[in-house]
Amino acid sequence: MTKEYSTSFSLGIRMFEKSLRQPIYAIYGFVRLADEIVDTFHGIDKAYYLKQIREETMSAISNRISLNPILHSFQETVHRYEIDSVYINAFLDSMEMDLDMTRFNFEEYKKYIYGSAEVVGLMCLKVFVKGDQAKFEELKDKAQALGSAFQKINFLRDIKSDFEERGRIYFPDLSDHHLTEVQKSSIEQDILMDFKKGLEGIKLLPVGSRLGVYVAFRYYYRLYLKISTARASALLEKRFRINNLHKLCLLFKTYIRYQLNLIR
Repeated sequence: MTKEYSTSFSLGIRMFEKSLRQPIYAIYGFVRLADEIVDTFHGIDKAYYLKQIREETMSAISNRISLNPILHSFQETVHRYEIDSVYINAFLDSMEMDLDMTRFNFEEYKKYIYGSAEVVGLMCLKVFVKGDQAKFEELKDKAQALGSAFQKINFLRDIKSDFEERGRIYFPDLSDHHLTEVQKSSIEQDILMDFKKGLEGIKLLPVGSRLGVYVAFRYYYRLYLKISTARASALLEKRFRINNLHKLCLLFKTYIRYQLNLIR
């Protein structure tokens, strides 16, 4: 599922030490399952199926088994790395917000980003530190910042389809089909602050996960640079992306940079 839906995350996961790959695939599979319900499966009762996912997930965790292979893999990861159910419920709460909400005020925006992205970073961090709670607490806010940066870039990248296909606007104070240069610049400055904090955390990650997370960081930072040099109006005309050839080049350059201890 990860390889099918995200080449960038797949490349990053391959850079992890072997023992970390399966649990991160399990986390990605779980979040993708819920995300697809709210953003892709149109013409069905999304609220019903999202409720089913919540119930089946909690049942899988409680019973330590599920006939759904994705949820079974996820519950194994939850137990092995002691992932708090608070994070899981916060994520599903954000998915529920997507069912009905099309406009977000600042507090709702913060809540959505926390649940949809920051807690995913915290779940992954639980895997990376392998039970070292002191290390988890040290890196917690930095993992949240990195997840926040990734999500805000996703919002900018997908702003056209969110406007046109879903009638959804995540950024507070934006109006339909309109993004000013001032608004875009303010969002980008916010992302840069998240990136700076997240990069500090990457440098402190255990060696088994550091390169993989750094690969994801470099991909999103390159996407950020591409978006930041474009006009605000261009984001409403097309979806910006990094093609697969450029991703492979970026992977090679990132690996060299990492080996030379030039993480920046």
